[in-house]
Amino acid sequence: MNDPEIDDPLFQEAVSAINAGDVSALERLLEAHPRLVCERLDSGEGYFRRPYLLWFVAENPVRNGKLPGNIAQVARAIIGAAKREGAESVQEQLDDALGLVVTGRVPRECGVQLELIDLLIEAGATPGAGHGALFQREVAAYERLLDRGARLTLAGAICTGREADVARRASTATAADRQIALRAAALYGKAGALGMLIGLGVDLNAHSSEFGPHATALHHAVSSGSLDAVKVLARAGADPGTRDRVHQGTPLDWAEYYERTQAAPSQWTRIAAYLRDKEGRP
Repeated sequence: MNDPEIDDPLFQEAVSAINAGDVSALERLLEAHPRLVCERLDSGEGYFRRPYLLWFVAENPVRNGKLPGNIAQVARAIIGAAKREGAESVQEQLDDALGLVVTGRVPRECGVQLELIDLLIEAGATPGAGHGALFQREVAAYERLLDRGARLTLAGAICTGREADVARRASTATAADRQIALRAAALYGKAGALGMLIGLGVDLNAHSSEFGPHATALHHAVSSGSLDAVKVLARAGADPGTRDRVHQGTPLDWAEYYERTQAAPSQWTRIAAYLRDKEGRP
């Protein structure tokens, strides 16, 4: 299927080969036109603005909703061509492709996410801290990143229930680490961890630097569906009137949105009722 945003015919042909899992056609194309593994496509927006060809193996953002079963072999062909051509951007291509894979639902749903993670890291991608995977609740991808050398942070220890690591890291965490962990704990509805972090000292009403930088911890707690997490933050002084920076919604607005859109909305009904009471609304 042709992508209307791709106006470079050769790039479109290469992307079509990726979508079809046609490694032979892709290798012939890359050999004849090596610029395809060096140049960026002048299109796209947001986190997928001016993508490299390698980024398309992640199907993130979703274009077709599926990936071929041999997508790791497809990715290997692109990486091999880029390294043969001595592309200066190889590290950037690998690191960003890994970020797209670990945060994408389609690689997971198609059963190729872990294989792609292994391939990209073996090719030289940096595992980092894996916060992107945690923010998207791609826990299996995050665990594989840890297996492949990712740095375990306080946020990661909290989200994955590594209590001994939480205790060790909490005492030495920097203020920035605690703020990131606060958002992570809120996103995962970890009321106990939130209480611990509040005791260590955090800014409850700051917008996130990671884990959804447009929102506050209270917004993230609402999205988790945990009334306990919402209560811990609200009772500690989190402002229920703070608006997120994308939709201009308060935590109550978020709760009412989830109440309308989720198949099992009961927890958000309770959260909305609690926040209305906090704000003095009927």
